[in-house]
Parts: sequence; C-alpha cells; structure tokens
Amino acid sequence: MPSHGLRETLNLIKPLLEPGIRICWATKGFELSTGLLPHQVAEAVLGEGPAMAVLSGPTFAKEVGIGLPTALTVAANNERFANDLAQGLSCQNFRAYTSSDMIGVEIGGAIKNVLAIAAGLSDGLGFGANTRVALISRGLVEMTRLGVALGAKQDTFMGLAGMGDLVLTCTDNLSRNRRMGLALASGMTIEEAQEEIQQVVEGVLAAKAVREVAQKMNVEMPICEEVYRILYEAVSPRDAVASLLSRAITTE
Repeated sequence: MPSHGLRETLNLIKPLLEPGIRICWATKGFELSTGLLPHQVAEAVLGEGPAMAVLSGPTFAKEVGIGLPTALTVAANNERFANDLAQGLSCQNFRAYTSSDMIGVEIGGAIKNVLAIAAGLSDGLGFGANTRVALISRGLVEMTRLGVALGAKQDTFMGLAGMGDLVLTCTDNLSRNRRMGLALASGMTIEEAQEEIQQVVEGVLAAKAVREVAQKMNVEMPICEEVYRILYEAVSPRDAVASLLSRAITTE
C-alpha cells in the first residue's frame, strides 16, 4: 500500500496477528502527518516486539513480472528474518541482499521519488544528459545527508536501495514520478498529470514530507526544496532551475 495507507492497514490487521508474527512491507515514503518512516509507524502501531523488514530497490514490477534479472535489498530488525526473506525471494532471475539499516533503506525509497520528479522536469524542459546526471549525483548527496542525520549508515546510499533505486527512477519512463515531472514540464497541472498516469505518484506527497523532516533536522536539501516549491508554491520549473544555479559556490 502507499505510505499514507500504512498506518490504517496496520491497525486493521493488528487484531489478526498472532504472537511471534513477522511482518514485511514494500511501502516507500515518510508518513505525511508525522514525518515517521514506515518502520516507525509499524512500531507505533504494533510495538517493537515483532520481527519487521522492508523490501526496497530498483524493481519495476513490470520487469519483475516478466522474469527479467532484478536485485533488491531486504532490511530488517532481525538478522534471521532478513536471511529467511532473502532466501525465500531469491530465484534464478531475482536476487535479494540483506541489510540491518532499515532507516537508510527506507529513506532511499522515500527521497528518490522526489528526485525523480525533478529528473522528469529537467528532461521535459530539454536540459539534457549533463543536467540529469548532475541532478542525480547531487540528489544522492541530499539523500545521504538527511539519512545520516536520521541515523542511517552512509554506505547504504551507495547500494541498491539508495543509488540503485535513484538512478532507475530518475532515468526510465516506467517511473510514475519521472512521468509526473515530464507532464508538469509540458504544462499540465498536478491533477491533469495524475489523471494521465492513473497510479499513485508518491513523490508529490513525499516532497512535502521530506521538506518538513529536512527543516526539522536542519538539513539542507536544495533540489528537494525546489521540487516542493514547484508542486506547492506555483514556482515555475525554469525559475527553480535558475534558483539552484545561482546558489553560492561551495565544495563538493
């Protein structure tokens, strides 16, 4: 389910969960009303007792469904659960890696959707490959910066759930968030783009949630900030780019 439906779903299934249950989700994004990550929402609803895990990584469902080679990350609060899931999911064309960094894996899954909207906007405006790669690279810096501030491991963002998912979502038109950016660049409203895409575009709500968390943590995220301004403050994409390019020169 999308991130804004996670708490409700957990509350619905809570009475059905037996002692010793293990739970896993593929939900990506911060909870908008609280700024909590999915595992924090799960802990708030279910307590810290159950073994919990999250699946994340560069995994377009269409390609997984037709059996194309794919890899993803399983992050869990329980090493045995992570290994059981990885073994159970892996097959000839699908490989799972394990991680103990649920925070980092979930942050990667949340922020990459915002950056994918930015990539779609950039390509839709005709800014070219140089701009796209600069955006992805600096977006990875923003993702890592917020993740480390929230307690994630820096190395997580160089893996499948960080850089891997970010590159996929920013560069391929199977990404609904990238398509949202392309649509906005063509002059569509958010509502018109959403109607055309016909799927939940997580990055729209994520842009608001990421901004609030970044401000709370006093973490600078200029690309995500400009995506927020485009979506919620009616700033034109070209003005947003001009704002980014006029920032003071700094070290990489």
